Amino acid sequence: MDRSDIIYNLAEILNCEARKYEPLSRHTTFKIGGNADTYVKVTSASKLSTILKECRDSDVDYMIIGNGSNLLASDDGYHGVVIRLDGEFRKISMVDEDTVYCGAGATLAALCKFALNNGLSGLEFAWGIPGTVGGAVFMNAGAYGGEMKDVVYSVNHMTPQGDTGRIEKDGLNFGYRNSVYRTNNAIITGVTLKLKKANPDDIRAQMDDYLGRRSSKQPLDYPSAGSVFKRPEGAFAGALIEQCGLKGHSHGGAQVSEKHAGFIINKNNATANDVKSLIREVQTKVYDETGYDLKCELIIL
Repeated sequence: MDRSDIIYNLAEILNCEARKYEPLSRHTTFKIGGNADTYVKVTSASKLSTILKECRDSDVDYMIIGNGSNLLASDDGYHGVVIRLDGEFRKISMVDEDTVYCGAGATLAALCKFALNNGLSGLEFAWGIPGTVGGAVFMNAGAYGGEMKDVVYSVNHMTPQGDTGRIEKDGLNFGYRNSVYRTNNAIITGVTLKLKKANPDDIRAQMDDYLGRRSSKQPLDYPSAGSVFKRPEGAFAGALIEQCGLKGHSHGGAQVSEKHAGFIINKNNATANDVKSLIREVQTKVYDETGYDLKCELIIL
């Protein structure tokens, strides 16, 4: 029996939705990726703890995914267990008049709508970012001058041993597309956010403005993983790529977007290898012509 079958059988006992040989292309915004040995939706902290402990005891690799919006999955898939946080991990609630608790599996879109409906400002920048709240905190997602670090008060997590913990704002080590969770191996399970009371009409107007800007500038009509490269100090990745004449440059089914050079799109049934080859071509040419060494924001399995 494959070791991941142990987790598949345990998930069924726990009444968690589980599937064998699940295509990761169904769970990434790039629409790319081979099969995961086992895919599980975990609906509560107690079930997550049980599964993590079994993964450790049975020496089974696991990976947590959100919306897969910043992820390039291998054509060979993932030889282990892919876990999606669902159920109680998607709940959002008010703590007090300007404080919100949000499960890590909730989408940023759901959180932004919740804040709007409760007259709370601070998350307008996140409207239109196609990720989950856990993923957004993990990488300190940001846009239009706002970042998750501006609104996150504390983060709840679970360790690989299945134990729960919490880190307050000062210990989160937020930086550009970075947080303490990049290195501590804990799984973000929930986030407490401090927002500000504001007029819902003003909040909605700001959200609409940002979404309109995204729609006009970003290639939303093709599968992608958002911005591929981190912003280099003193420059913008998209501008450097365009400067090097790479807009529209392709490798296999992957293409540097003609609309925004900071995006690589799945133009025609691209493989992960197509995307990786195109990334290397872009990095090489930009470095040779400008001296800038572009680093990936995209997580590559």
